[in-house]
Amino acid sequence: MKKKNYNLIIGTVITALMVSLILVGMIYTPYAPNEIDGMNKMAPPSVQHLLGTDNMGRDIFSRVLAGAGTTLLIAVCVVAIGVAGGLLLGALTGYFGGWPDLILMRVSDVLTAFPSFLLALVVISIAGSGKYKVIWALGILFIPSFSRMIRAEYVRCRDQDYVRSARLMGASHPRIMTAHILPNTMPVLLSTIAIGFNNAVLAEASMSYLGLGVQPPDASLGRMLAESQSYLFGAPWYAISTGVAIVLLILGFSLLGDGLSRRRAVYDA
Repeated sequence: MKKKNYNLIIGTVITALMVSLILVGMIYTPYAPNEIDGMNKMAPPSVQHLLGTDNMGRDIFSRVLAGAGTTLLIAVCVVAIGVAGGLLLGALTGYFGGWPDLILMRVSDVLTAFPSFLLALVVISIAGSGKYKVIWALGILFIPSFSRMIRAEYVRCRDQDYVRSARLMGASHPRIMTAHILPNTMPVLLSTIAIGFNNAVLAEASMSYLGLGVQPPDASLGRMLAESQSYLFGAPWYAISTGVAIVLLILGFSLLGDGLSRRRAVYDA
């Protein structure tokens, strides 16, 4: 009897729910995320303000939606850069091999020897804080992990019978790489992308928490969580609502990635 992949099911549901809320928040929020109401500071959750208000009277629900949208947008850009760079480098080195492959592996080994978050902190500290600098710093640091995965798949596939048949039929190297090998890397690539989203959300939230990510007045889950610490006992709804949003985003992508990995393992078996 085939076991149900609950991680995939739960991860898909949580991710779909969060993405749906974020998409709605891009079109409509009950209040403007940066609208200040000095007469309504630290109001508890109510019908008017579902998650209460912050220390400047801004609606927390509206800011959570805006902050989650910013976090997801940054994660999409970071993963896109990582996938694009990793796919190009990994496909070329995995298919052709040689000295470029050796150099890529050594550079990747050096980068993976250090925690990527610490490397990102160093880059941001040198280049300066800001949303776009975080995107490029994290995106570039994500390239080695994607390139190693893509390279391993191309090394596995390049001597398969269907690739040899394509060569005998006169198919060019670019065609073999894109039309024959690339589709067979999709199961691994999709699970890696889901895990990449999980890591990108966590990294962006951590940087914003430290004040190196999205800058005010723009909403950011990490910065909101840092601001809420001063009001943890007087207005716990501020920290709880922001923390739950971060946890759900990370949990959804984490379970989704794990579920896709398990599904791939079942098919491979």
